[in-house]
Amino acid sequence: MKYLTLTIRQPRETRHPMQNFIADSSAVAREELLAWNILHDEGVEYLLFYVEGDRDPYRAAMDDVATIPEYRLVPIDERSFYAYVHQETRETDTDFRSVFARRELLVVPPIEYTGEGHMRFTLVGAPEDLQSLLDDLPDRITADVEEVGDYDRRHGTVAGGLTDRQFEAASVAARMGYYEVPREGSLADVAAELDCAESTASNLLRKAETSVMSRVVGE
Repeated sequence: MKYLTLTIRQPRETRHPMQNFIADSSAVAREELLAWNILHDEGVEYLLFYVEGDRDPYRAAMDDVATIPEYRLVPIDERSFYAYVHQETRETDTDFRSVFARRELLVVPPIEYTGEGHMRFTLVGAPEDLQSLLDDLPDRITADVEEVGDYDRRHGTVAGGLTDRQFEAASVAARMGYYEVPREGSLADVAAELDCAESTASNLLRKAETSVMSRVVGE
């Protein structure tokens, strides 16, 4: 089983209005689609988003979207909230999703909506399905492949932002006592186990630590 992490770039006119709002406004720092239920026969869908940003501008933007008859914003703290959304399925979304539906692929939540109006997410499936998906995307849509490899996410969502090599380095460091107090393993030990230079091992660990701690504190 393989995974593919990619960023999808759509023309502005086919993107959801809220994607364009995120791209145009500084009110939202981060938005992730955590879960969804699409009722194809009824043409409606129910979505759960995690949002970091200002609720009032977000609420005003939601009110202007004709395909969203109902939603609810639930505060987490002053700068983050959940958005429970009931919306009507747009024809452009149906066309876009059909490329995925024709293949035996799974989307691994969350789907991240970036400040540029793009979508970033991970797919899991057979290598041939992943490759044919990239080959079969409509001309108006481009995809930037960020990671590809064997799917193994036993390390969980906090470390989910790490590359495989960063996770390997952090795992080796932990196993060798690099993070113990007092420290039992040296950077040279970690580098030797990874078969790389100390500077490379140090760089891998710093990037891994930055990614994990950023997720922990929500930055």
